[in-house]
Amino acid sequence: MTLRNFKWRNLYLWLVFIVLYAPIIFLVVYSFSQGTTMNNFHGFTWQHYQDLFADSRLIAIFLDTILIALLSSLLATVIGTLGALGINSTTKPITRNTLLSLNNILMVSPDVIIGASFLIFFTALKIPLGFGSVLLSHIAFSIPIVVLMVLPKIQEMSTSLLDAAADLGANNWQLLSQVIVPYIMPGIFSGFFMALTYSLDDFAVTFFVTGNGFSTLSVEIYSRARQGINLEINALSGLMFLMALVLVIGYYFINQYSSRHRRPAVRGRRK
Repeated sequence: MTLRNFKWRNLYLWLVFIVLYAPIIFLVVYSFSQGTTMNNFHGFTWQHYQDLFADSRLIAIFLDTILIALLSSLLATVIGTLGALGINSTTKPITRNTLLSLNNILMVSPDVIIGASFLIFFTALKIPLGFGSVLLSHIAFSIPIVVLMVLPKIQEMSTSLLDAAADLGANNWQLLSQVIVPYIMPGIFSGFFMALTYSLDDFAVTFFVTGNGFSTLSVEIYSRARQGINLEINALSGLMFLMALVLVIGYYFINQYSSRHRRPAVRGRRK
């Protein structure tokens, strides 16, 4: 009975992965088709990738999207990490729960509501829509993600570690830079990569706050898809999937590296 349940569970997992990855594989495969539609595969070609790299507008939008994602992720990681430290330092449970609830509002609110709210906010303050509005919006919805990734690592840290460093004469800056930050670095990396992924993937919020002269890949792909299927978009999707795969693999190795270097330090402190 146990073996039978185990096989059925494996089959279910395989079905879930097939459903998740089949559309992506379908897009990538047809990015190499010589045809112009996804009705039939007409033979292998690199032409759509050549057209993609020859499309100066799309390349510029791609670079703007990467720049937005990197800047928003870096700033959101710094702000979110400081926010997690501030939430963890609160002593009153009601204050901590209130701060966590306020932090989670952007996580549970629909993207359409968030995008419309940002649009009203920028319009009311007469902030022009474009690079700046998109950057501010991405920072805002990425901060809660970073807080949720960093806060558990802070809560795992023993207070005796901080007390020992303070007894050895460490000041507040040394405690933060040499004890707290190295310990919670896996959570910081996790928050950064999650914020980067959310920024690259976001459409609904970005759609509301982009101006006429600025766009991101998600908005541009949506605009072009409305005009008809273009296998150049398939090529772009394939490259974006490859980039996401590299990010995931990079995060995995960074996490493994941090874990290997953290275990000897933990064993040393126990001795």
